Amino acid sequence: MVKYFSNDVDIRTTWDHVVSAFWQRYPNPFSTHVLTEDVVLREVTADQRLLSRRLLTKTNRMPRWAEFLFPSNLSRSVYIVEDSVVDPVTKSLTTYTWNLNHTTLMTVEERCVFQESEDRPAFTLLRREAWISSGVYGFSRPIQVQHRCSTDQHNRKYHSPRAYFPPQQARHSLSLSHTRERVYRVE
Repeated sequence: MVKYFSNDVDIRTTWDHVVSAFWQRYPNPFSTHVLTEDVVLREVTADQRLLSRRLLTKTNRMPRWAEFLFPSNLSRSVYIVEDSVVDPVTKSLTTYTWNLNHTTLMTVEERCVFQESEDRPAFTLLRREAWISSGVYGFSRPIQVQHRCSTDQHNRKYHSPRAYFPPQQARHSLSLSHTRERVYRVE
């Protein structure tokens, strides 16, 4: 089963500043959990969109309840692919991220769309969506409950609306030469 989350946030700065900050996120002394960031592919399309694929290595401590279930030699590093599309014409930045390892334990897929606000050009709208699933019997519920609690806390803190609706259909090839809309599968 896949759990879907979304939230919308108004960022009080221009889209240009948001995109500039996006490319300068790492290295960052406040994000010590990000170990590496490597650009695998970057190209500009005929319609002037910038396509990028990056490989990130992150590490995080497991939740306390999970530390008892898994051996201490389990790799704490997670490899994450991030595809991004910057469209300067429509002033949008769309990112797609998903984990490459630990997928039997948990799969997290995220889509973020940063779009210039039409009625307030000094603001950028962020629409964040995540699909979380686990194939481990009895493990998917705690993952989904923990993430829902943190999402609810975030939504209450920022007063941002959220909507729960299922992802679409099976996703297509991840080739950057094709259209970049990702479609997600519900199991």
